[in-house]
Amino acid sequence: MENHTLAPALFLGTYTPRLDEKGRLFLPAKFRDRLATGVVVTRGQEKCLVVWPQDVFAAEAARVMSTPMGLRGSRDISRTFFSGAEPGTPDKQGRIVVPPLLRAYAGLTKDVAVIGVGDRVEIWDQAKWLEYDAEAAEKYAELDDAGV
Repeated sequence: MENHTLAPALFLGTYTPRLDEKGRLFLPAKFRDRLATGVVVTRGQEKCLVVWPQDVFAAEAARVMSTPMGLRGSRDISRTFFSGAEPGTPDKQGRIVVPPLLRAYAGLTKDVAVIGVGDRVEIWDQAKWLEYDAEAAEKYAELDDAGV
């Protein structure tokens, strides 16, 4: 008999919790065990935020730091990636605090989308996510045809 269970570290799905007035966000229940020991929240591309489990962040940070500092693009990526990074630990209710700098970067107010992206979680302004997702869905079949 085949085992079709996914690795416990895989983040999947789309959720729509709300930010409270203090910038706290309930993580989806399915994500909490993997993130319970600590997270790092950083700026993501496309004006979203990325929530990394600490071990995955460490690996990504090593990759970013391995790029040659003589290249301007490498310096830009390092500055953006690390200057906006905020470590934290979810509270007993499974909430994290999204700092004001990161909320402003991603345009987060109250309604957000939290999506699983394999080894990481992304936090989007809900309206921006719906717009992005609609555009990406149209391109999905073309990307597959292109071998991406």
